[in-house]
Amino acid sequence: MHCETHAAERIGWLRAAILGANDGIVSTASLIAGVAAAGAAQSSILVTGVAGLVAGAMSMAAGEYVSVSSQGDAEKADIARERHELRTQPDYELEELTQIYEGRGLDRALAEEVAQVLTSHNALDSHLRDELGMSRDMRARPVQAAAASAASFSIGAALPLLVVLLDTGRSLPWTVSAASLAFLALLGALGAWAGRAPAGRAVLRVTFWGAFAMAATIAIGSLFDAAG
Repeated sequence: MHCETHAAERIGWLRAAILGANDGIVSTASLIAGVAAAGAAQSSILVTGVAGLVAGAMSMAAGEYVSVSSQGDAEKADIARERHELRTQPDYELEELTQIYEGRGLDRALAEEVAQVLTSHNALDSHLRDELGMSRDMRARPVQAAAASAASFSIGAALPLLVVLLDTGRSLPWTVSAASLAFLALLGALGAWAGRAPAGRAVLRVTFWGAFAMAATIAIGSLFDAAG
């Protein structure tokens, strides 16, 4: 048997993991850079980073769970509706499937034959896939998405925190920013590799927005320092 693996099979957890790690790095590094630029003590900077990690991980997990659960509710409603229609209007559903295959280029006779065969094999799966574009690989998995998002956020947020332990001087805003941009570039490259996409575009995308966020917080922190 010939088996192939596709990036689409990983899209659910991959999206949540990349989003979580990216947010963990950017938000925590930005907090640390901004507070450090304001002249805060080492202990205050560390507490800020840890608080950002915990709060962010919980927020990401809750947000992913609610969002993907809503998607799952919509999918369940569509599945229930298709089941009902297949039970109460089988001829109409068969014709609907036939017309879908006609629209994809099959002649009428072949479209009818394909629709009949697939309906006898698994009518519900055929309608979910070909009518609604819903496959098993793309189904909503709230717990998986929440866990992947929280874990990846925590890992991403821990990286800037390590820099705080290594650099205790006034250069910390720049050190943590530079290190975090390197982390983001690596994350972008890993995400592109896992998704089988061009790496250059992914790296540029994550580093640009990360640099923008950290520059903004450093600027704000410096203003507070000047005001103090």
